[in-house]
Amino acid sequence: MTRLPELYVAVDVEADGPIPGPYSMLSLGMAVAGRPDLTFYTELRPISEEFVPQALAVSGLDRDRLLREAPAADEAMRAAAKWVNGLRAIGRPVFLAAPAVWDGMFVHWYFVRFVGHSPFGSTGSGVDLRSWWMGATGVEWAETRKGRIKHALGLTGVPHTHHAGEDAAELAQVFEAAMKRRG
Repeated sequence: MTRLPELYVAVDVEADGPIPGPYSMLSLGMAVAGRPDLTFYTELRPISEEFVPQALAVSGLDRDRLLREAPAADEAMRAAAKWVNGLRAIGRPVFLAAPAVWDGMFVHWYFVRFVGHSPFGSTGSGVDLRSWWMGATGVEWAETRKGRIKHALGLTGVPHTHHAGEDAAELAQVFEAAMKRRG
């Protein structure tokens, strides 16, 4: 039996607070490293009335517009799960984030809460770019910020915009370059 290749699914989240539940995930972006044609993006209707203005300001998303126009969390997360599961025809989806703790916390909680399970597995675990870079290069934690990684890889013109779709694509590009560098 032939094993399918791993597909590193770069995930980025924009949220209006520090944790899921009391606060809301407002947008979710996913992009497969090495496959710029494989992307997913959705915005989500907030699930709570609570929000932290400073957190909301980071994304620049209009919360009132999301309340009126964005799909409900269950609809958005079912679409996201369908997209991830669709990747199984060509490979094994592996969660990738930077930092995996932040994005993974929201994504895993939302999948379990609104779909019943995560397409990334029961633990929601995956690859954390900063930890991976630390292990691959031997640098200390302070040298693992995404900007420093991009600089070390010679990636210029790859912005971080705080748009979940664009930032997932950025992460996919960074991880692809890091994997190629490793050889």
